[in-house]
Amino acid sequence: MTTLVFGHKSPDTDSTGSPILWAWYLNEIKGEKAEAVLLGEPNTEAAFMLGRWDLPKPRIVEGIEDGTPCVVVDTNNPAELPANINGADLRAIIDHHKLVGGLETSGPIDITIRPLACTATIMVDLMGEDAKRMPDWAKGAALTCILSDTLEFRSPTTTPHDRALAEELARDLGLDIPGYAAEMFAAKSDVSAFSDAELLRMDSKEYEVSGTKFRVSVLETTAPGTVLDRKASLMQSMTEVAAEDGVDQVLLFVVDILNEEATLLVPNDLVKGVAEKSFGASVDGDSVVLPGIMSRKKQIIPNLKV
Repeated sequence: MTTLVFGHKSPDTDSTGSPILWAWYLNEIKGEKAEAVLLGEPNTEAAFMLGRWDLPKPRIVEGIEDGTPCVVVDTNNPAELPANINGADLRAIIDHHKLVGGLETSGPIDITIRPLACTATIMVDLMGEDAKRMPDWAKGAALTCILSDTLEFRSPTTTPHDRALAEELARDLGLDIPGYAAEMFAAKSDVSAFSDAELLRMDSKEYEVSGTKFRVSVLETTAPGTVLDRKASLMQSMTEVAAEDGVDQVLLFVVDILNEEATLLVPNDLVKGVAEKSFGASVDGDSVVLPGIMSRKKQIIPNLKV
């Protein structure tokens, strides 16, 4: 059977590129039949990556049949995976997030979770000498994933190893990192075609804090004004999205990549309390700027309090 390789729902660049990379490795290096698939539409930056490196968009699957061999990348959270993931034949997990728990397997599997900024970095490491056999499109995908997850090395999740690998890949490809990253972030910032609900779900993860369920959404952009101009309608949509998704509250952080800060929309007293208790912020109005906040994984999720 073909092994399906996929990341989390609402695929960002890393959850789109890393399945493609690992499927290449399994097919071409390990001689195992594998296919990269997605659990949703890729975001605009991920779509840019696919176009820039002439990669076909992986097919989108809504569920996984019981017994299907699969590899999960860029997550280990059952809430971000197909509902019947524990019925699949899970072969491996490759990830860089905290261990959540809840996944069950029928036997021992390979698990690699490392404190690096990007899943693609881990994959290149796991490939060892075989990484030198990556075609340019694979190097380009890996580079794009790393620059995305590190926000061109601005994110506090960035490690020297992530940066060194990105610089090596850029040299191999003859690319200027600042110029290429600017193209990526311009694509990421173009959200004009998306509805409010789509924006709130585009790059989001579900987390529970002291019994309160949140959808924690992050929009990373070089043009925060284009998102904040829609503040009123976005806050109105939060109620609908929360009800449809079975959470108590949507938290939206608009991350300004260039100024290295986030703006949190504050539609009610619950979010006001979250901002004050979690980030020591003083809230006056329907939004608050959080200087230096760039990473959901390292700065937002670990600090959430209600």
